Amino acid sequence: MKTVSKPVPPDSPPRPPAPFELEDLEGVGPTIAEKLREAGYTDLMELAVASPSDIAEAAEIGVAIAQRIVNEARKRADVGGFESGTTVLERRQKLGRITTHSKALDELLGGGVETQAITEFSGEFGTGKTQLGHQIAVDVQLPTGSGGLSGEVVYIDTESTFRPERIVDMSRAAGLDPTEALGRIHVARAFNSNHQMLLVQKAQELARERPIRLVVVDSLTAHFRSEYVGRAELAPRQQMLNKHLHELLRFADTYNASIVVTNQVSSRPDILFGDPTRPIGGNIVAHAATYRIYLRKSKPPKRIARLIDSPNLPEGEAVFSLTGEGIRD
Repeated sequence: MKTVSKPVPPDSPPRPPAPFELEDLEGVGPTIAEKLREAGYTDLMELAVASPSDIAEAAEIGVAIAQRIVNEARKRADVGGFESGTTVLERRQKLGRITTHSKALDELLGGGVETQAITEFSGEFGTGKTQLGHQIAVDVQLPTGSGGLSGEVVYIDTESTFRPERIVDMSRAAGLDPTEALGRIHVARAFNSNHQMLLVQKAQELARERPIRLVVVDSLTAHFRSEYVGRAELAPRQQMLNKHLHELLRFADTYNASIVVTNQVSSRPDILFGDPTRPIGGNIVAHAATYRIYLRKSKPPKRIARLIDSPNLPEGEAVFSLTGEGIRD
């Protein structure tokens, strides 16, 4: 009988910046501070990396005043300066990685799903996108020495595809207690694109109290694709999608978390993907996603994963299987 192991607390879990009072910033009074909090701006870094126009809209103030608030936050947070390549390398060496339970797929990703990055899995229905989301949501809970980050998960479900029964199967196979594993996955159903974006703000609030190390969005583009129809709606759709992706990236950087998104495909031939389909989202998603994995079917239960884009890894393919226990070689 397989022993059930419990995740151990990480040695030094990343924590969000220490709380501070918005009223301490020049130009921020009680009324403006309350409006900023209601809009989700509660820590220094969030204000420092926000655009003045967003702050102006959230607090119902002029752009000039919002610019002064953002500048003050940037000074206090010490952002916007340059650093040496050596410093960047040292910081990257502290990145975490989450196993997929497939050695071949982990090797394709350079050791697993990386933190402070967006990893996109795209493909037709039945290629394993949602199964990968479930598997990584389980594996992130494993101890750091076993391929996990001893963390918890925010799972944004846009198509009602989250299945707790699969979490039970996968967690048992991974040696985790199913009830505890389910308790560490915080699931929310997104009913439209605005709600989907709001849930990222809610995830930030949760991450201040819980060790959230993974956000899964399954799927990224479903609502945007159905709500913004026609060529006239293409530009607004891409603008909103771009904002959503950058909010996810900001979450990844702030909490040293991994972002895993699944993406639908359309039947527009593209030689790059070697298949008469291509992911939804165009250049907006292409530029925002750090790692892009294209999935296609093979002889059951096998699936083929192809690394299409990465800033530091070569293109390649890996074969994995969808089993009752989850993702395996």
